[in-house]
Amino acid sequence: MLLIASLLLSAILLIILRCMIMYKNFWRKRNVPQEHGVIWKFMTENKSLSEIYKGIYDAYPKEDNVGIFLGSKPAIIIRNLENLQAVLQGDFQSFYSRGIVINSNDLLADNVLFMDDYNRWRIVRQKLSPVFTSRKLKNMFYILERCAQDFVKLIENSQQAKDKPFIALYTYTTASIAAAVFGIDTHSKNTMDSPFLEMAWKSLKPTFLTNLKFTISNMFPKLYNLLKLKIFGEHEEFFINVVKRVLKARRNELEKRHDFIDTCIELQKEGVMQDSSTGFTLDPSDELMAAQAFFFFIAGADTSAQTMLFVLLELSGNPGVLQKLHKEIDNVFDQCKEKVTFDNIETMKYLDMVMNESMRKYPTIGSVQRRCTRQTMLPVGQVKMEKDEIAVIPIYALHRDERYFPNPDLFDPERFSPENSSKILKFSYLPFGEGNRVCLGERFARLQVKVGLAWLLRRYTLKEQVYNPKHFEPSSFSIRETNARFDLIARGKF
Repeated sequence: MLLIASLLLSAILLIILRCMIMYKNFWRKRNVPQEHGVIWKFMTENKSLSEIYKGIYDAYPKEDNVGIFLGSKPAIIIRNLENLQAVLQGDFQSFYSRGIVINSNDLLADNVLFMDDYNRWRIVRQKLSPVFTSRKLKNMFYILERCAQDFVKLIENSQQAKDKPFIALYTYTTASIAAAVFGIDTHSKNTMDSPFLEMAWKSLKPTFLTNLKFTISNMFPKLYNLLKLKIFGEHEEFFINVVKRVLKARRNELEKRHDFIDTCIELQKEGVMQDSSTGFTLDPSDELMAAQAFFFFIAGADTSAQTMLFVLLELSGNPGVLQKLHKEIDNVFDQCKEKVTFDNIETMKYLDMVMNESMRKYPTIGSVQRRCTRQTMLPVGQVKMEKDEIAVIPIYALHRDERYFPNPDLFDPERFSPENSSKILKFSYLPFGEGNRVCLGERFARLQVKVGLAWLLRRYTLKEQVYNPKHFEPSSFSIRETNARFDLIARGKF
């Protein structure tokens, strides 16, 4: 492995040098400044790719765009909001692709998050969208409520959960997603005892191997396909078999559980899925349904746990905000006598503000990209984009840009108060993306995080500390720091 890694690093260095010669003035010819060595920095500097993008973004304060190279692929970091809108929404037909290389045999990657085939993605998204309506989430709320209470019991009864807070948060988000997908196991005393925890952890934890796959997919896409590499290959047999077993067992049940498996069964009963506008059809096979169920885990387990972690870290350093949030939570819990409902959670507006500000300062998805699918033009600067070039949306950099968020390093939930939130420029705040491929599970994720935080902060407060990270883990897309910790203090009996 060490030899292979050394050879690949050498190959990457050679490609970077070759690109610097071949593409010496590639972007400059389009009147766009350019930088080289992004992938090399990512492989050697022990920081997230989003931080590297931010460094480039900040170095060109007067530019609308900055040209870079992701391996041998020309890419452009977009700094102008009008150009961002064009990529994410206005010119969607030219930028619908995420540009993520996946193999057709990577069954779990065949989900609404990773799909690159426009017609396939469109029909699956149409069929899954109703899962996340307010009515559906209201029916599903009992699942998340039970999980949040079990999460607090886990904290109360486990010193390890207190000593390793991120693991505890990850246990909650993974277990609550599992319950939302498969329903609550009536034989389980605590929903936190989830068989999916290890799978979710391994599938998204940044490792040398996952970063290497990312590098190969960007720099050697033909090799990636030739080797038949899979993003989630090691989890296929386990997860697909679980979904098949549950589907088989539940098809004859009459009782509705209001979980995702209910939706899968409904879709399969309706038969072949068809897009009325295009005529495109797709069979809702068990494998396709399993991939969509897996989407819940890869989209929500790590990101929601990180969101909760960053909220709690910032609350630890902002006692005034923490006190105000405790007051809101206590008022709601006292009024409903701890029989919390969906509507009760929805009234916690200050908690929304705290979460929004945390996701501004620490967007768990720190950057996204879109592949240009046909020749087009970015409106500001009239920059020509050719097919297969990449547009980078540097979310972390945007959220720390003082043009849009004055004093950006300050944690200030009042930015998102009713009177201030309307002043935030569209496309400057993108914790869940924006446009046609905005995160499908945003409502579920927000509800999941709110319920978990509400119950935790009803029972516990936080020891005061200052959180000031130097850098984040070397992830190709996320902002995460799993070793950061906070200290909980029990609030007494209620």
